[in-house]
Amino acid sequence: MIVVGVDGSESARAALGFGLEEAARRSARVRVVTAFRSPEYWPVAYGMASGMVVLPSIEQLAEDAQRTARQTLTEVVGRGGAAVPVEVRVAQGHPATLLLDQAAQAELLVVGHRGLGAVASVCLGSVGLQCVLHAVCPVVVVPPVPRPTVRGATAVASEAQA
Repeated sequence: MIVVGVDGSESARAALGFGLEEAARRSARVRVVTAFRSPEYWPVAYGMASGMVVLPSIEQLAEDAQRTARQTLTEVVGRGGAAVPVEVRVAQGHPATLLLDQAAQAELLVVGHRGLGAVASVCLGSVGLQCVLHAVCPVVVVPPVPRPTVRGATAVASEAQA
């Protein structure tokens, strides 16, 4: 089994694509894992402790996380992802802890790298770092697929107008 962390980001899509291709090569199944944080954590973490914010329920958060995971899977498979057995698991908790728990019996753990720029990309994100440091199986950190820049498109358009 190959465990892939998915959070709806472009780097998670790249990680899922890699995980699906690797599973096809190994004749393995894929477990897509998505974590969400308890709404009680939010006011403390984001300075909203005034009580004026209506927080979503655990059920709403779980549904949103499930929808995000399924949508990401649909998008990646639609781009030519491999046909392998896939299960989706959504749970409340810290993403790194959940991924490490789910990967305890896995052949491979795959996570995305946010790719936040030249300086920030030198540092691995906290989830990826925790997975690399503590997983009992091999870990692959997949960088996001680069997208064409808008500046390049603008330069072509301005040349065409000249």
